[in-house]
Amino acid sequence: MASATFPASDQSQTIATLRAGEELDGVFACTRKERQISRAGTAYLTIELRDRTGSILARVFRDADVLAGRFERGDLVRVGGRVARFRDELQVEVHAIARADGADADPARFLPVAYRDLDELEGFLEHLAREVYDSGLKALLGGLLGDEALRPEIRRAPCSVPVSGARGRASSSHHAYLGGMLEHTVAVATMALELCTLHPRLDRDLLVSAAIVHDIGKTREFTYGADIERSREGTLLGHVELGLRLIASHLPAGLDGGRRLALEHCVMLHHGQEAASGQRFASAEALALYRLNALDAQVKAAFEHGAGAPTA
Repeated sequence: MASATFPASDQSQTIATLRAGEELDGVFACTRKERQISRAGTAYLTIELRDRTGSILARVFRDADVLAGRFERGDLVRVGGRVARFRDELQVEVHAIARADGADADPARFLPVAYRDLDELEGFLEHLAREVYDSGLKALLGGLLGDEALRPEIRRAPCSVPVSGARGRASSSHHAYLGGMLEHTVAVATMALELCTLHPRLDRDLLVSAAIVHDIGKTREFTYGADIERSREGTLLGHVELGLRLIASHLPAGLDGGRRLALEHCVMLHHGQEAASGQRFASAEALALYRLNALDAQVKAAFEHGAGAPTA
Protein backbone atom coordinates (compact mmCIF):
# COMPACT_ATOMS: atom_id res chain seq x y z
CA MET A 1 0.00 0.00 0.00
CA ALA A 2 1.32 3.45 -0.88
CA SER A 3 2.48 5.68 1.92
CA ALA A 4 0.67 8.97 2.62
CA THR A 5 3.75 10.53 4.24
CA PHE A 6 5.60 13.43 2.66
CA PRO A 7 8.97 15.09 3.17
CA ALA A 8 9.10 18.80 3.99
CA SER A 9 7.21 20.74 1.33
CA ASP A 10 9.14 23.01 -1.03
CA GLN A 11 6.86 26.05 -1.19
CA SER A 12 9.08 27.63 -3.84
CA GLN A 13 8.08 25.04 -6.45
CA THR A 14 5.58 26.25 -9.01
CA ILE A 15 4.31 24.56 -12.15
CA ALA A 16 5.97 27.18 -14.33
CA THR A 17 9.41 26.37 -12.88
CA LEU A 18 9.21 22.56 -13.01
CA ARG A 19 11.91 20.76 -15.01
CA ALA A 20 12.22 17.15 -16.20
CA GLY A 21 13.94 14.91 -13.67
CA GLU A 22 13.00 17.12 -10.73
CA GLU A 23 11.46 15.71 -7.57
CA LEU A 24 8.11 17.32 -6.80
CA ASP A 25 6.64 17.96 -3.38
CA GLY A 26 4.05 20.68 -2.97
CA VAL A 27 0.42 21.69 -2.71
CA PHE A 28 -1.65 22.24 -5.84
CA ALA A 29 -5.28 22.50 -6.89
CA CYS A 30 -6.69 19.32 -8.40
CA THR A 31 -8.90 20.34 -11.33
CA ARG A 32 -9.24 16.93 -12.99
CA LYS A 33 -9.40 13.37 -11.68
CA GLU A 34 -10.15 10.40 -13.97
CA ARG A 35 -9.78 6.69 -13.33
CA GLN A 36 -8.64 4.93 -16.50
CA ILE A 37 -7.60 1.44 -17.57
CA SER A 38 -4.31 0.72 -19.28
CA ARG A 39 -3.84 -1.72 -22.17
CA ALA A 40 -2.57 -4.23 -19.63
CA GLY A 41 -5.89 -3.96 -17.77
CA THR A 42 -4.57 -2.15 -14.70
CA ALA A 43 -6.17 0.98 -13.25
CA TYR A 44 -4.39 4.32 -13.21
CA LEU A 45 -5.37 7.93 -12.49
CA THR A 46 -5.04 10.95 -14.73
CA ILE A 47 -4.95 14.18 -12.75
CA GLU A 48 -4.57 17.83 -13.62
CA LEU A 49 -2.70 19.99 -11.11
CA ARG A 50 -2.89 23.77 -11.11
CA ASP A 51 -1.44 26.78 -9.36
CA ARG A 52 -1.35 30.47 -10.25
CA THR A 53 1.45 29.88 -12.78
CA GLY A 54 -0.20 27.19 -14.88
CA SER A 55 -1.32 23.56 -14.98
CA ILE A 56 0.28 20.17 -15.59
CA LEU A 57 -0.99 16.62 -16.13
CA ALA A 58 -0.08 14.00 -13.55
CA ARG A 59 -0.58 10.25 -13.48
CA VAL A 60 -0.77 7.68 -10.71
CA PHE A 61 0.21 4.18 -11.84
CA ARG A 62 0.94 2.49 -8.51
CA ASP A 63 -1.81 1.93 -5.94
CA ALA A 64 -4.14 4.10 -8.02
CA ASP A 65 -7.34 2.97 -6.33
CA VAL A 66 -5.86 3.38 -2.85
CA LEU A 67 -4.65 6.91 -3.54
CA ALA A 68 -7.90 7.81 -5.33
CA GLY A 69 -9.72 7.51 -2.03
CA ARG A 70 -7.57 10.20 -0.42
CA PHE A 71 -8.75 13.19 -2.47
CA GLU A 72 -11.42 14.42 -4.89
CA ARG A 73 -11.48 16.74 -7.88
CA GLY A 74 -11.75 20.27 -6.57
CA ASP A 75 -9.56 19.61 -3.53
CA LEU A 76 -6.25 21.22 -2.70
CA VAL A 77 -3.82 18.29 -2.66
CA ARG A 78 -0.34 17.59 -1.37
CA VAL A 79 1.59 15.79 -4.12
CA GLY A 80 4.85 13.88 -4.07
CA GLY A 81 6.34 12.63 -7.31
CA ARG A 82 8.82 13.13 -10.11
CA VAL A 83 8.61 15.36 -13.17
CA ALA A 84 9.15 13.54 -16.46
CA ARG A 85 8.93 14.39 -20.15
CA PHE A 86 6.39 12.42 -22.19
CA ARG A 87 5.76 13.16 -25.88
CA ASP A 88 7.56 16.50 -25.57
CA GLU A 89 5.40 17.63 -22.64
CA LEU A 90 6.10 17.61 -18.93
CA GLN A 91 3.98 15.49 -16.66
CA VAL A 92 4.21 14.29 -13.07
CA GLU A 93 4.59 10.65 -12.07
CA VAL A 94 2.81 10.69 -8.71
CA HIS A 95 4.03 8.53 -5.83
CA ALA A 96 1.93 10.06 -3.03
CA ILE A 97 -1.13 12.31 -3.02
CA ALA A 98 -3.68 13.30 -0.38
CA ARG A 99 -6.05 16.13 0.44
CA ALA A 100 -4.10 19.06 1.91
CA ASP A 101 -5.01 20.45 5.30
CA GLY A 102 -3.91 23.11 7.76
CA ALA A 103 -1.77 25.98 6.47
CA ASP A 104 -1.17 24.09 3.21
CA ALA A 105 -4.86 24.32 2.34
CA ASP A 106 -5.05 28.13 2.10
CA PRO A 107 -7.19 28.81 -1.01
CA ALA A 108 -5.67 32.28 -1.37
CA ARG A 109 -2.55 30.58 -2.74
CA PHE A 110 -4.50 29.19 -5.70
CA LEU A 111 -7.54 31.40 -6.28
CA PRO A 112 -7.70 34.93 -7.75
CA VAL A 113 -7.48 37.65 -5.10
CA ALA A 114 -8.40 41.36 -5.16
CA TYR A 115 -5.60 43.63 -6.33
CA ARG A 116 -6.57 46.22 -3.74
CA ASP A 117 -5.12 45.87 -0.26
CA LEU A 118 -7.67 44.04 1.92
CA ASP A 119 -6.45 45.69 5.14
CA GLU A 120 -7.07 49.08 3.55
CA LEU A 121 -10.53 48.01 2.36
CA GLU A 122 -11.41 46.79 5.86
CA GLY A 123 -10.34 50.15 7.22
CA PHE A 124 -12.64 51.91 4.74
CA LEU A 125 -15.51 49.61 5.72
CA GLU A 126 -15.05 50.43 9.41
CA HIS A 127 -14.94 54.15 8.59
CA LEU A 128 -18.20 53.88 6.63
CA ALA A 129 -19.86 52.05 9.52
CA ARG A 130 -18.84 54.89 11.84
CA GLU A 131 -20.73 57.30 9.57
CA VAL A 132 -24.00 55.71 10.74
CA TYR A 133 -25.44 57.49 13.80
CA ASP A 134 -28.83 55.81 14.22
CA SER A 135 -28.27 53.83 17.45
CA GLY A 136 -30.09 50.68 16.33
CA LEU A 137 -28.47 50.48 12.90
CA LYS A 138 -25.09 51.34 14.38
CA ALA A 139 -25.45 48.49 16.87
CA LEU A 140 -26.42 46.08 14.08
CA LEU A 141 -23.35 47.01 12.02
CA GLY A 142 -21.18 46.72 15.12
CA GLY A 143 -22.50 43.24 15.80
CA LEU A 144 -21.90 42.05 12.23
CA LEU A 145 -18.44 43.55 11.87
CA GLY A 146 -17.51 42.47 15.39
CA ASP A 147 -18.46 38.83 14.81
CA GLU A 148 -15.12 37.00 15.00
CA ALA A 149 -16.36 34.11 12.85
CA LEU A 150 -18.03 36.31 10.24
CA ARG A 151 -15.32 38.94 9.85
CA PRO A 152 -12.81 36.70 7.99
CA GLU A 153 -15.60 35.65 5.62
CA ILE A 154 -16.41 39.30 4.89
CA ARG A 155 -12.77 39.70 3.94
CA ARG A 156 -12.68 36.52 1.82
CA ALA A 157 -15.99 36.34 -0.07
CA PRO A 158 -16.16 37.13 -3.80
CA CYS A 159 -19.20 38.66 -5.47
CA SER A 160 -19.61 35.84 -7.96
CA VAL A 161 -18.10 32.64 -9.32
CA PRO A 162 -15.40 33.10 -11.97
CA VAL A 163 -16.61 31.25 -15.06
CA SER A 164 -15.48 31.09 -18.66
CA GLY A 165 -18.04 31.14 -21.43
CA ALA A 166 -17.94 29.44 -24.78
CA ARG A 167 -14.49 29.25 -26.40
CA GLY A 168 -12.85 30.83 -23.38
CA ARG A 169 -14.79 34.09 -23.39
CA ALA A 170 -15.15 35.56 -19.95
CA SER A 171 -18.54 35.41 -18.31
CA SER A 172 -20.54 38.42 -17.11
CA SER A 173 -19.56 37.91 -13.46
CA HIS A 174 -18.01 40.78 -11.53
CA HIS A 175 -15.62 40.98 -8.58
CA ALA A 176 -15.16 37.21 -9.02
CA TYR A 177 -12.16 36.85 -6.74
CA LEU A 178 -11.36 36.60 -3.04
CA GLY A 179 -12.03 39.97 -1.42
CA GLY A 180 -14.41 40.96 -4.22
CA MET A 181 -17.43 41.41 -1.96
CA LEU A 182 -15.47 43.67 0.39
CA GLU A 183 -14.23 45.79 -2.52
CA HIS A 184 -17.74 46.05 -3.98
CA THR A 185 -19.34 46.82 -0.60
CA VAL A 186 -16.90 49.66 0.08
CA ALA A 187 -17.56 51.11 -3.37
CA VAL A 188 -21.37 50.98 -3.05
CA ALA A 189 -21.38 52.37 0.49
CA THR A 190 -19.00 55.18 -0.49
CA MET A 191 -21.25 56.17 -3.39
CA ALA A 192 -24.26 55.99 -1.05
CA LEU A 193 -22.60 58.44 1.32
CA GLU A 194 -21.86 60.84 -1.54
CA LEU A 195 -25.38 60.53 -2.95
CA CYS A 196 -26.83 61.59 0.40
CA THR A 197 -24.83 64.82 0.13
CA LEU A 198 -26.45 65.52 -3.24
CA HIS A 199 -29.91 64.42 -2.07
CA PRO A 200 -30.20 65.35 1.64
CA ARG A 201 -33.80 64.09 1.77
CA LEU A 202 -32.48 60.53 1.61
CA ASP A 203 -32.32 58.69 4.93
CA ARG A 204 -28.53 58.67 5.18
CA ASP A 205 -28.19 56.15 7.99
CA LEU A 206 -30.59 53.72 6.34
CA LEU A 207 -28.98 53.90 2.89
CA VAL A 208 -25.39 53.60 4.13
CA SER A 209 -26.33 50.72 6.43
CA ALA A 210 -28.15 48.94 3.62
CA ALA A 211 -25.16 49.43 1.33
CA ILE A 212 -22.85 47.87 3.92
CA VAL A 213 -25.05 44.78 4.50
CA HIS A 214 -26.70 44.29 1.10
CA ASP A 215 -24.32 41.48 0.04
CA ILE A 216 -23.51 40.07 3.49
CA GLY A 217 -25.16 36.77 2.48
CA LYS A 218 -22.29 36.17 0.05
CA THR A 219 -20.23 35.15 3.07
CA ARG A 220 -22.36 31.97 3.06
CA GLU A 221 -22.82 31.59 -0.69
CA PHE A 222 -19.47 30.11 -1.72
CA THR A 223 -17.00 27.32 -0.98
CA TYR A 224 -13.27 27.49 -1.65
CA GLY A 225 -10.91 24.81 -2.92
CA ALA A 226 -9.39 24.37 -6.35
CA ASP A 227 -12.10 26.76 -7.54
CA ILE A 228 -14.67 29.14 -6.12
CA GLU A 229 -18.00 27.32 -6.21
CA ARG A 230 -21.46 27.87 -4.79
CA SER A 231 -22.26 26.22 -1.49
CA ARG A 232 -25.39 24.10 -1.17
CA GLU A 233 -27.16 26.82 0.81
CA GLY A 234 -25.96 29.42 -1.70
CA THR A 235 -27.43 27.39 -4.55
CA LEU A 236 -30.74 26.64 -2.82
CA LEU A 237 -31.37 29.95 -1.04
CA GLY A 238 -29.21 32.62 -2.68
CA HIS A 239 -27.28 35.42 -1.03
CA VAL A 240 -30.29 37.70 -0.46
CA GLU A 241 -32.09 35.20 1.77
CA LEU A 242 -28.83 34.23 3.45
CA GLY A 243 -28.14 37.90 4.11
CA LEU A 244 -31.55 38.46 5.67
CA ARG A 245 -30.92 35.49 7.95
CA LEU A 246 -27.55 36.87 9.02
CA ILE A 247 -29.12 40.24 9.77
CA ALA A 248 -31.86 38.54 11.80
CA SER A 249 -29.27 36.61 13.83
CA HIS A 250 -27.43 39.84 14.75
CA LEU A 251 -30.41 42.08 15.52
CA PRO A 252 -29.72 44.34 18.53
CA ALA A 253 -32.46 44.93 21.09
CA GLY A 254 -32.51 48.63 20.30
CA LEU A 255 -33.32 48.38 16.59
CA ASP A 256 -36.83 49.68 15.95
CA GLY A 257 -39.12 47.32 14.05
CA GLY A 258 -39.86 49.90 11.37
CA ARG A 259 -36.16 50.53 10.77
CA ARG A 260 -35.54 46.82 10.48
CA LEU A 261 -38.29 46.46 7.86
CA ALA A 262 -36.93 49.41 5.89
CA LEU A 263 -33.43 47.90 5.92
CA GLU A 264 -34.67 44.45 4.92
CA HIS A 265 -36.68 45.99 2.09
CA CYS A 266 -33.53 47.62 0.71
CA VAL A 267 -31.63 44.32 0.88
CA MET A 268 -34.46 42.39 -0.79
CA LEU A 269 -34.66 44.80 -3.73
CA HIS A 270 -30.99 45.55 -4.33
CA HIS A 271 -31.18 43.57 -7.59
CA GLY A 272 -34.38 45.32 -8.64
CA GLN A 273 -38.10 44.68 -8.67
CA GLU A 274 -37.97 41.81 -11.15
CA ALA A 275 -35.44 39.88 -9.04
CA ALA A 276 -37.67 40.40 -5.98
CA SER A 277 -40.64 38.65 -7.63
CA GLY A 278 -42.09 41.94 -8.83
CA GLN A 279 -42.20 43.61 -5.43
CA ARG A 280 -42.17 47.37 -5.94
CA PHE A 281 -39.73 49.87 -4.49
CA ALA A 282 -41.34 51.32 -1.36
CA SER A 283 -38.60 53.84 -0.60
CA ALA A 284 -36.17 56.14 -2.34
CA GLU A 285 -33.39 54.44 -0.39
CA ALA A 286 -34.23 51.02 -1.85
CA LEU A 287 -34.24 52.47 -5.36
CA ALA A 288 -30.96 54.28 -4.71
CA LEU A 289 -29.28 51.11 -3.45
CA TYR A 290 -30.44 49.18 -6.50
CA ARG A 291 -28.98 51.80 -8.84
CA LEU A 292 -25.69 52.14 -6.94
CA ASN A 293 -25.24 48.38 -6.74
CA ALA A 294 -25.83 48.03 -10.48
CA LEU A 295 -23.53 50.96 -11.28
CA ASP A 296 -20.52 49.51 -9.48
CA ALA A 297 -21.17 46.00 -10.80
CA GLN A 298 -21.52 47.22 -14.39
CA VAL A 299 -18.46 49.49 -14.29
CA LYS A 300 -16.38 46.66 -12.82
CA ALA A 301 -17.69 44.20 -15.43
CA ALA A 302 -16.83 46.69 -18.17
CA PHE A 303 -13.22 46.78 -17.00
CA GLU A 304 -13.06 43.00 -16.63
CA HIS A 305 -15.07 41.78 -19.63
CA GLY A 306 -15.76 44.74 -21.90
CA ALA A 307 -18.29 47.56 -21.86
CA GLY A 308 -21.07 45.50 -23.44
CA ALA A 309 -21.05 42.69 -20.88
CA PRO A 310 -24.16 42.24 -18.70
CA THR A 311 -23.64 41.55 -15.02
CA ALA A 312 -24.58 38.53 -12.97
